[in-house]
Amino acid sequence: MKQRLMRFTLWKVVFFAIMAAGLYATVLRFTRGLGASTNLSDRFPWGIWIGFDVLCGVMLAAGGFTLMAAVHIFHIERFKPIIRPTVLTAFLGYLLVCVALMYDLGRYYRIWHPLVMRNPHSVMFEVAWCVMLYTTVLALEFAPIVFERLRLEKPLRILRAVSIPLVILGVILSTLHQSSLGSLYLIMPNKLYPLWYSPLLPVFFFISAIGIGLAMTIFESYMSSKYFHRQLELPLLSELGRILAVVLSVYAVLRFEDLYHRGALKLVLQPRYETYLFLLEVVVGLLLPIAMLFRRRIRESTGGLYLAAVLTVLGFITNRLNVSITGMEGAAGLHYIPKWTEMAVTAMIIAGGFALFGLATKYLPIFPEKGEPAEAAAVVVRRRAVEQQPVAGD
Repeated sequence: MKQRLMRFTLWKVVFFAIMAAGLYATVLRFTRGLGASTNLSDRFPWGIWIGFDVLCGVMLAAGGFTLMAAVHIFHIERFKPIIRPTVLTAFLGYLLVCVALMYDLGRYYRIWHPLVMRNPHSVMFEVAWCVMLYTTVLALEFAPIVFERLRLEKPLRILRAVSIPLVILGVILSTLHQSSLGSLYLIMPNKLYPLWYSPLLPVFFFISAIGIGLAMTIFESYMSSKYFHRQLELPLLSELGRILAVVLSVYAVLRFEDLYHRGALKLVLQPRYETYLFLLEVVVGLLLPIAMLFRRRIRESTGGLYLAAVLTVLGFITNRLNVSITGMEGAAGLHYIPKWTEMAVTAMIIAGGFALFGLATKYLPIFPEKGEPAEAAAVVVRRRAVEQQPVAGD
């Protein structure tokens, strides 16, 4: 008990230290500008606040539309027990992306301009609208959880009545802006390194969003079961792992086929900074998880499934950072290293997300009742038992 209290106290100290550093960096950013608080420049205007906080943040929140579509559109009801924590993660993720954008925008107080100043020829205009609309949709999808806690029956009935149109709208908006984030880099064929530039970038970004959504669902379920003492829905997560293996395989085939047809595959043999980060992204974050998830013994073990999900998350984060930072450094003629204040803001946003998730699980009915996961797991187990029975005549 004493050791547990000390560990909890240590994490509290770390949390408050991160928040203090982030608040100092925030004051510096909004009083002295981007020049004093970042290592950005006219030659390299997008750094970690775009590469990680926005591109990775939007991707890491993709589990919301993936699981909502599976349950409410395709009626895969067995995944219902893990819907609420996934929607919470997505909602917090998009809120924090909006917060991160406020730091990166030079004139942050004009963030509302896309609402009234139309530019339909701009990909960034479409991304801005989709992100704002999808954040609104996530708020409406999350609202029933709050209404349940407050026992507000009438608004709860209204939202449940329009839940399916909301889910469909959310899937459409997510598809648009997840792929459009890749479209932002299509105009840079001479700036983005060939290992990452591709006409298929929108497709790659969308498929990777689906993959990361599945991996983040596994990751958050494992962490929630460990730190909030919840039952782990292993049969459900194992099935997600099987789907994730297929998604990663499709992504890998398309990626290498694209590299081969563009003649960029030979660049893997060059001893360059970009090559090493590309190999890290592909070998550790893509091929290794595929090999792990196609092995049933690993996929149905808690530790193996969790490790595969973590490697997938790290692999796609590395990919987004390679596209937004590593692949752009050669054309800019410099190596971008974030200033400590940039890192402090990013760390503060991440820590804030964890804290808000913990508070939400403490005061809101995020997790299902104890009997529900077991029932869902029993359904999966019974179905697998039927599938594995020998067919007459075999």
